[in-house]
Amino acid sequence: MHQLDDAVAAARARGDRLGWFAAMYRQTTRTVRAQVAAGLFDDPERMGRFVALFAGRYLGPLEAWGNHQPVPRSWRAAFEAAASGDTIVLQHLLLGINAHVNLDLAVVAAELCPGQEIHALHDDFMRVNAILGALLPRVRACIGRFSPLLDVIDRVGGADDDEVLNFSIRVARDEAWGQAVMLASTVDHALRAELVDSLDRRVAVLAKVVAHPGGLLQRAVDLVAATESDDVAKVIDALGNVVLESP
Repeated sequence: MHQLDDAVAAARARGDRLGWFAAMYRQTTRTVRAQVAAGLFDDPERMGRFVALFAGRYLGPLEAWGNHQPVPRSWRAAFEAAASGDTIVLQHLLLGINAHVNLDLAVVAAELCPGQEIHALHDDFMRVNAILGALLPRVRACIGRFSPLLDVIDRVGGADDDEVLNFSIRVARDEAWGQAVMLASTVDHALRAELVDSLDRRVAVLAKVVAHPGGLLQRAVDLVAATESDDVAKVIDALGNVVLESP
Protein backbone atom coordinates (compact mmCIF):
# COMPACT_ATOMS: atom_id res chain seq x y z
CA MET A 1 0.00 0.00 0.00
CA HIS A 2 2.89 2.38 0.68
CA GLN A 3 3.74 2.34 -3.05
CA LEU A 4 0.27 3.66 -3.85
CA ASP A 5 0.61 6.27 -1.10
CA ASP A 6 3.92 7.36 -2.61
CA ALA A 7 2.43 7.51 -6.12
CA VAL A 8 -0.44 9.70 -4.92
CA ALA A 9 1.84 11.99 -2.91
CA ALA A 10 4.34 12.38 -5.74
CA ALA A 11 1.63 13.19 -8.29
CA ARG A 12 0.02 15.68 -5.95
CA ALA A 13 3.33 17.45 -5.37
CA ARG A 14 3.83 17.75 -9.14
CA GLY A 15 0.25 18.73 -9.88
CA ASP A 16 0.17 15.66 -12.11
CA ARG A 17 -3.16 14.34 -13.40
CA LEU A 18 -1.81 10.80 -13.02
CA GLY A 19 -2.65 11.26 -9.35
CA TRP A 20 -6.38 11.08 -10.09
CA PHE A 21 -6.43 7.40 -10.95
CA ALA A 22 -3.77 6.63 -8.32
CA ALA A 23 -5.93 8.19 -5.58
CA MET A 24 -9.07 6.39 -6.71
CA TYR A 25 -7.28 3.08 -7.06
CA ARG A 26 -5.73 3.37 -3.60
CA GLN A 27 -9.22 3.67 -2.12
CA THR A 28 -10.38 0.63 -4.07
CA THR A 29 -7.41 -1.40 -2.87
CA ARG A 30 -8.07 -0.38 0.72
CA THR A 31 -11.64 -1.61 0.42
CA VAL A 32 -10.63 -4.99 -1.00
CA ARG A 33 -7.93 -5.44 1.64
CA ALA A 34 -10.37 -4.59 4.41
CA GLN A 35 -12.73 -7.26 3.10
CA VAL A 36 -9.88 -9.76 2.92
CA ALA A 37 -9.01 -9.02 6.56
CA ALA A 38 -12.68 -9.40 7.51
CA GLY A 39 -12.78 -12.87 5.97
CA LEU A 40 -15.34 -11.98 3.33
CA PHE A 41 -13.57 -13.97 0.61
CA ASP A 42 -13.51 -17.75 0.21
CA ASP A 43 -9.72 -17.83 0.28
CA PRO A 44 -8.26 -14.77 2.09
CA GLU A 45 -4.64 -15.84 1.56
CA ARG A 46 -5.17 -16.21 -2.16
CA MET A 47 -6.96 -12.87 -2.35
CA GLY A 48 -4.13 -11.20 -0.48
CA ARG A 49 -1.80 -12.35 -3.25
CA PHE A 50 -4.37 -11.30 -5.85
CA VAL A 51 -4.49 -7.74 -4.50
CA ALA A 52 -0.68 -7.48 -4.54
CA LEU A 53 -0.35 -8.85 -8.07
CA PHE A 54 -3.19 -6.67 -9.33
CA ALA A 55 -1.64 -3.52 -7.86
CA GLY A 56 1.66 -4.48 -9.45
CA ARG A 57 0.05 -4.50 -12.89
CA TYR A 58 -0.64 -0.78 -12.38
CA LEU A 59 2.42 0.28 -10.40
CA GLY A 60 4.80 -1.45 -12.81
CA PRO A 61 3.62 0.48 -15.89
CA LEU A 62 3.37 3.68 -13.85
CA GLU A 63 7.04 3.41 -12.85
CA ALA A 64 8.07 2.41 -16.38
CA TRP A 65 6.24 5.41 -17.82
CA GLY A 66 8.04 7.73 -15.42
CA ASN A 67 11.35 6.24 -16.55
CA HIS A 68 10.45 6.59 -20.26
CA GLN A 69 10.28 2.82 -20.71
CA PRO A 70 7.73 0.84 -22.77
CA VAL A 71 4.33 0.12 -21.19
CA PRO A 72 1.27 -1.84 -22.41
CA ARG A 73 -0.67 0.00 -25.12
CA SER A 74 -3.77 0.36 -22.97
CA TRP A 75 -1.82 1.96 -20.14
CA ARG A 76 0.07 4.17 -22.60
CA ALA A 77 -3.26 5.53 -23.80
CA ALA A 78 -4.23 6.42 -20.23
CA PHE A 79 -0.87 7.98 -19.39
CA GLU A 80 -0.71 9.96 -22.62
CA ALA A 81 -4.17 11.35 -21.98
CA ALA A 82 -3.09 12.54 -18.54
CA ALA A 83 0.02 14.17 -19.98
CA SER A 84 -1.84 15.92 -22.79
CA GLY A 85 -4.45 17.51 -20.56
CA ASP A 86 -7.08 17.07 -23.26
CA THR A 87 -9.38 14.78 -21.26
CA ILE A 88 -11.74 15.54 -18.41
CA VAL A 89 -11.38 13.87 -15.01
CA LEU A 90 -14.02 11.25 -15.81
CA GLN A 91 -12.29 10.25 -19.03
CA HIS A 92 -8.95 9.89 -17.31
CA LEU A 93 -10.42 7.64 -14.63
CA LEU A 94 -12.25 5.52 -17.20
CA LEU A 95 -9.06 5.09 -19.19
CA GLY A 96 -7.33 3.74 -16.08
CA ILE A 97 -10.25 1.46 -15.27
CA ASN A 98 -10.29 0.28 -18.88
CA ALA A 99 -6.66 -0.84 -18.76
CA HIS A 100 -6.82 -2.27 -15.26
CA VAL A 101 -10.07 -4.22 -15.67
CA ASN A 102 -10.16 -5.15 -19.35
CA LEU A 103 -6.48 -6.16 -19.43
CA ASP A 104 -4.91 -6.55 -15.99
CA LEU A 105 -7.76 -8.26 -14.15
CA ALA A 106 -7.82 -11.17 -16.59
CA VAL A 107 -4.04 -11.52 -16.70
CA VAL A 108 -3.65 -11.57 -12.92
CA ALA A 109 -6.45 -14.07 -12.41
CA ALA A 110 -4.93 -16.44 -14.97
CA GLU A 111 -1.45 -16.08 -13.48
CA LEU A 112 -2.67 -16.71 -9.96
CA CYS A 113 -4.90 -19.66 -10.84
CA PRO A 114 -3.66 -21.48 -13.97
CA GLY A 115 -5.50 -24.35 -15.61
CA GLN A 116 -8.53 -25.71 -13.80
CA GLU A 117 -7.66 -23.73 -10.68
CA ILE A 118 -9.25 -20.68 -12.30
CA HIS A 119 -12.75 -22.02 -11.58
CA ALA A 120 -12.12 -22.03 -7.83
CA LEU A 121 -11.44 -18.29 -8.09
CA HIS A 122 -14.80 -17.47 -9.68
CA ASP A 123 -16.79 -16.38 -6.62
CA ASP A 124 -13.98 -14.28 -5.16
CA PHE A 125 -13.33 -12.77 -8.59
CA MET A 126 -16.97 -11.70 -8.75
CA ARG A 127 -16.75 -10.21 -5.26
CA VAL A 128 -13.89 -8.02 -6.45
CA ASN A 129 -16.00 -7.11 -9.46
CA ALA A 130 -18.86 -6.09 -7.20
CA ILE A 131 -16.55 -3.58 -5.54
CA LEU A 132 -15.46 -2.28 -8.94
CA GLY A 133 -19.08 -2.09 -10.03
CA ALA A 134 -19.94 0.07 -7.01
CA LEU A 135 -16.98 2.31 -7.68
CA LEU A 136 -18.03 4.53 -10.57
CA PRO A 137 -21.24 6.02 -9.09
CA ARG A 138 -19.38 7.09 -5.95
CA VAL A 139 -16.49 8.49 -7.93
CA ARG A 140 -18.81 10.34 -10.29
CA ALA A 141 -20.57 11.95 -7.34
CA CYS A 142 -17.16 13.05 -6.07
CA ILE A 143 -15.90 14.56 -9.31
CA GLY A 144 -19.27 16.19 -9.93
CA ARG A 145 -18.14 18.79 -7.41
CA PHE A 146 -15.39 19.75 -9.86
CA SER A 147 -17.33 19.14 -13.10
CA PRO A 148 -20.61 21.04 -12.73
CA LEU A 149 -21.89 20.06 -16.18
CA LEU A 150 -20.94 16.38 -15.98
CA ASP A 151 -24.56 15.25 -16.36
CA VAL A 152 -24.59 16.70 -19.89
CA ILE A 153 -22.61 13.64 -21.00
CA ASP A 154 -25.38 11.31 -19.82
CA ARG A 155 -28.08 13.36 -21.49
CA VAL A 156 -26.23 13.39 -24.79
CA GLY A 157 -24.96 9.82 -24.65
CA GLY A 158 -28.29 8.32 -23.68
CA ALA A 159 -26.58 5.30 -22.11
CA ASP A 160 -27.86 3.34 -19.13
CA ASP A 161 -26.54 3.93 -15.61
CA ASP A 162 -23.69 1.48 -16.12
CA GLU A 163 -22.35 2.92 -19.34
CA VAL A 164 -20.65 6.23 -19.97
CA LEU A 165 -18.48 7.40 -22.87
CA ASN A 166 -18.91 4.00 -24.54
CA PHE A 167 -17.44 2.20 -21.51
CA SER A 168 -19.37 -0.21 -19.29
CA ILE A 169 -17.87 -1.62 -16.10
CA ARG A 170 -20.42 -4.45 -16.15
CA VAL A 171 -19.41 -5.51 -19.65
CA ALA A 172 -15.72 -5.06 -18.82
CA ARG A 173 -15.77 -7.27 -15.76
CA ASP A 174 -17.77 -10.00 -17.53
CA GLU A 175 -15.32 -9.92 -20.42
CA ALA A 176 -12.42 -10.03 -17.96
CA TRP A 177 -13.64 -13.33 -16.51
CA GLY A 178 -14.00 -14.88 -19.95
CA GLN A 179 -10.51 -13.74 -20.88
CA ALA A 180 -9.14 -15.03 -17.57
CA VAL A 181 -10.54 -18.51 -18.21
CA MET A 182 -9.09 -18.54 -21.71
CA LEU A 183 -5.65 -17.39 -20.57
CA ALA A 184 -5.61 -19.83 -17.65
CA SER A 185 -6.31 -22.73 -20.01
CA THR A 186 -3.49 -21.73 -22.37
CA VAL A 187 -0.44 -23.73 -21.30
CA ASP A 188 1.86 -22.62 -24.10
CA HIS A 189 3.67 -19.56 -22.76
CA ALA A 190 4.36 -18.08 -26.19
CA LEU A 191 0.72 -18.42 -27.20
CA ARG A 192 -0.42 -16.90 -23.92
CA ALA A 193 1.86 -13.91 -24.50
CA GLU A 194 0.35 -13.48 -27.96
CA LEU A 195 -3.15 -13.61 -26.50
CA VAL A 196 -2.28 -11.00 -23.88
CA ASP A 197 -0.77 -8.78 -26.57
CA SER A 198 -3.90 -9.15 -28.70
CA LEU A 199 -6.08 -8.31 -25.71
CA ASP A 200 -3.96 -5.24 -25.00
CA ARG A 201 -4.45 -4.08 -28.58
CA ARG A 202 -8.25 -4.40 -28.30
CA VAL A 203 -8.33 -2.60 -24.98
CA ALA A 204 -6.21 0.21 -26.45
CA VAL A 205 -8.74 0.63 -29.27
CA LEU A 206 -11.50 1.09 -26.70
CA ALA A 207 -9.29 3.62 -24.92
CA LYS A 208 -9.20 5.73 -28.08
CA VAL A 209 -13.01 5.72 -28.20
CA VAL A 210 -13.25 6.78 -24.55
CA ALA A 211 -10.65 9.53 -25.01
CA HIS A 212 -12.11 10.80 -28.30
CA PRO A 213 -15.80 9.79 -28.55
CA GLY A 214 -16.53 12.12 -31.48
CA GLY A 215 -19.80 13.65 -32.60
CA LEU A 216 -22.24 15.19 -30.14
CA LEU A 217 -20.65 13.27 -27.28
CA GLN A 218 -17.32 14.96 -27.99
CA ARG A 219 -19.04 18.33 -27.95
CA ALA A 220 -20.53 17.45 -24.56
CA VAL A 221 -17.08 16.49 -23.28
CA ASP A 222 -15.68 19.79 -24.54
CA LEU A 223 -18.43 21.65 -22.70
CA VAL A 224 -17.66 19.81 -19.47
CA ALA A 225 -13.96 20.52 -19.93
CA ALA A 226 -14.61 24.25 -20.32
CA THR A 227 -16.28 24.42 -16.90
CA GLU A 228 -14.25 21.81 -15.01
CA SER A 229 -11.89 22.79 -12.19
CA ASP A 230 -8.21 22.88 -13.09
CA ASP A 231 -7.07 22.36 -9.48
CA VAL A 232 -5.40 18.98 -9.89
CA ALA A 233 -4.39 18.67 -6.23
CA LYS A 234 -7.93 19.28 -4.93
CA VAL A 235 -9.31 16.59 -7.23
CA ILE A 236 -6.62 14.17 -6.05
CA ASP A 237 -7.51 14.93 -2.42
CA ALA A 238 -11.22 14.43 -3.05
CA LEU A 239 -10.74 11.13 -4.86
CA GLY A 240 -8.40 10.03 -2.09
CA ASN A 241 -11.24 10.42 0.40
CA VAL A 242 -13.95 8.55 -1.48
CA VAL A 243 -15.30 5.86 0.85
CA LEU A 244 -16.09 2.61 -0.95
CA GLU A 245 -18.40 0.63 1.28
CA SER A 246 -18.89 -3.10 0.95
CA PRO A 247 -21.35 -3.86 -1.87
